[in-house]
Amino acid sequence: MKLGAFSVSLAVKDIHASKAFYENLGFSTFHGDINQNWLIMKNEQVVIGLFQGMFEDNILTFNPGWSQDAQPLESFTDIRDIQKELKSKNFEFSSEADESTSGPANFVIKDPDGNVILMDQHV
Repeated sequence: MKLGAFSVSLAVKDIHASKAFYENLGFSTFHGDINQNWLIMKNEQVVIGLFQGMFEDNILTFNPGWSQDAQPLESFTDIRDIQKELKSKNFEFSSEADESTSGPANFVIKDPDGNVILMDQHV
């Protein structure tokens, strides 16, 4: 099962303060719009998202079909196949991808400690 690119989506209180903090750690803005209260930042292959006012908790995010540079991969495990495999292992879902579709889709699960995991396929 190929999960794709990994990032941590951080629910921040002040996106300008968070941007400055992570820039001081060596991150630079990769994508996003600070005026819309979201940024994607990178430090080499490490990706974090800063999101102000969009969700309550931090989220572990996987993007099937994407590289760490947000480029489409030639070969990847489709999100619906990942979902089917996890269902066969009795995972519980907070939301599910429509298995009758193709292309972009997402689903949400939680780990045993309640950490939110978003599987978000953009291709």
